[in-house]
Amino acid sequence: MTAGWFDSHCHVQEEYLGGDGERDGAADLEPVLARAREAGIGRLVCIGTGAATSDQAVRVARATAAAGSAPRAWASIGLHPHEASQGVEEVAALLARELAVGDGAVVAVGECGLDYFYEHSPRAEQRAAFAAQIALAHAHGLALVIHARDAWADLFDVLGAEGVPDRTVLHCFTGGPDEVELCLRAGMYVSFSGIVTFKNAGDVRAAAALSPLDRLLVETDSPFLAPVPHRGRPNEPSYLPLVGEAIAAVKACSVGEIMERSATAAAMAFSTGG
Repeated sequence: MTAGWFDSHCHVQEEYLGGDGERDGAADLEPVLARAREAGIGRLVCIGTGAATSDQAVRVARATAAAGSAPRAWASIGLHPHEASQGVEEVAALLARELAVGDGAVVAVGECGLDYFYEHSPRAEQRAAFAAQIALAHAHGLALVIHARDAWADLFDVLGAEGVPDRTVLHCFTGGPDEVELCLRAGMYVSFSGIVTFKNAGDVRAAAALSPLDRLLVETDSPFLAPVPHRGRPNEPSYLPLVGEAIAAVKACSVGEIMERSATAAAMAFSTGG
């Protein structure tokens, strides 16, 4: 049995330490972590979206490990598809440098993938950056964290060419039953965010109902996508139980079972132990 909720995907380092990497807002972050602790959040993964936020994620991971109290954080290092035009060289160098420390703070590559809704980077560059980060996950034996929006066909095309890493997480799932079946057949873990609480998210709830508990993760994606009744406000890890409650409702099981099973699955996905 695992201890408490496991937020599989959040960006608290980006919100409170400053996305430009210039200000140190550790004092601002501590109350967020304290509220998470009070809400029963035992573990979380801080997700990088570029070199600066990935570096900050590692700093948060090491600080929580040193503190020795919940929530314990780990980090991912990656390049978001919005920033794909930057190329992955800086992120790859940071990944190699932080892994060389050997303290287990870094558990994943990502978030990376394809976003054809906003297309802040050209599609060809998104595909190239995604393929490069899949290769990094394979090379280092790390989990892969995927962002996918309006790009299912190309997503599976790239994954088919590069090979799906053994531990791959499709974060903030926004598809329906057909898409979740594709993810599960590919061996992925599927992570559900506060979207599952939204009134118009019937397809997402249907997908959650189909997802086996050993492949289902829960996340906040904070500070984004706060669940009902906090929708429209900044999100934070302490709201994760609301996501779990929505999942429990569609799967007709207890909230405690969702907490335990999703935390166990996340620990497997990110090889964090416990």
